[in-house]
Amino acid sequence: MTARGAVVHWARDAADANRVIVDVARTHAVDEVVKVKSMVTQEIDLNGALADAGIAAWETDLAELIVQLGDDLPSHILVPAIHRNRAEIREIFLRRMHEVGRPAPTELTDEPVVLAAAAREHLREKFLRARMAVSGANFAVADTGTLVVVESEGNGRMCLTLPEVLVSVVGIEKVVPTFAELDSLLRLLPRSSTGERMNPYTSMWTGVTPGDGPQEVHVVLLDNGRTRALADEVGRQALRCIRCSACLNVCPVYERVGGHAYGSVYPGPIGAILNPLLKGTGDPQTDSLPYASSLCGACFEVCPVRIDIPEVLVHLRTQVVDARRDDSVPKPEAVAMRAAGYAFGNARRLRWAERVSGLAGRALTRFGRSRLPGGRAAAGRLPGPGAAWTGARDLPAPPRESFRAWWRRTKGGRVDE
Repeated sequence: MTARGAVVHWARDAADANRVIVDVARTHAVDEVVKVKSMVTQEIDLNGALADAGIAAWETDLAELIVQLGDDLPSHILVPAIHRNRAEIREIFLRRMHEVGRPAPTELTDEPVVLAAAAREHLREKFLRARMAVSGANFAVADTGTLVVVESEGNGRMCLTLPEVLVSVVGIEKVVPTFAELDSLLRLLPRSSTGERMNPYTSMWTGVTPGDGPQEVHVVLLDNGRTRALADEVGRQALRCIRCSACLNVCPVYERVGGHAYGSVYPGPIGAILNPLLKGTGDPQTDSLPYASSLCGACFEVCPVRIDIPEVLVHLRTQVVDARRDDSVPKPEAVAMRAAGYAFGNARRLRWAERVSGLAGRALTRFGRSRLPGGRAAAGRLPGPGAAWTGARDLPAPPRESFRAWWRRTKGGRVDE
């Protein structure tokens, strides 16, 4: 890359990467930049860092433009605004476009073609005015120093060719050795993400070409936890991810909770393993992600690069549990598990626990007021730590008789009840 005229920077974390980009912008005295393919820049919160420096950043992917204008967060890797319907998008365009640039037409309807035309007019003004662009990259080819962006709207090509200065932020896991490896990945990505045989727009650029495109190119190679993930012998396979989102589209948990529940730019099954690997365990939000799975294995079946996500999820759950073994004040789940282990570890103790459970079941059946569909008794809202469970779920009354008691009474089912 250096031999072809690019300036290469190494960024250990988000702060390093943001500092490099802000410094480049200040050097050229720009007050706005256009962005494309910028998932990694969302990972490092580049927009916030630029805003703090008095520089406006404009998203140019249609879905990310909708998310930005709506003061929202992405909910899907491939289609960040999938949670918005066209009526909401029309309202966002009418309300926000005039505040940040070319306004939406007053006769704007919620027809997709009309909405796309309004976005095109709004963005074209920014493309023609911006002197600096920031991009991500789907892949980087090591032997030629070539960066690759695949996209479907043409905005990437505008960002990569019109501005005078281009800064590309690239995760170090995006590097492939040669064009031979790139070939198979360029076919895998569109087929696994949208079902297309080939992506509509594939842009490649290698440093600076005099008289053509940006005349100053900076490449920021971003670590931000990737070497931490690489050091994990089980979890390192997550770095093979090509962001196709196939795992999201088949995940029953993602289908129900949506992308915002993951609290990260990387949602779904891949986000449930990638975030803890990049950030490490210890944060309650991050530690909860490996549990956001039924371990059904559908994500592994559709993954084109064969990331065994269920295996990594179980591995990360182990790390989360191990990290809390020495807590001075154990969490309620740990107390409950220890109590269960104590009871299940001895037949006599288990028998006493079953008797107590049976008595609780009889009491709830006779005196309890809560009933489940079908008439089974249930506990109401529990006090203390139990409220965290019963606040959102039903707790059925325990059976009045344990299986072992039933087995003895009926002699293994041979005596009529």
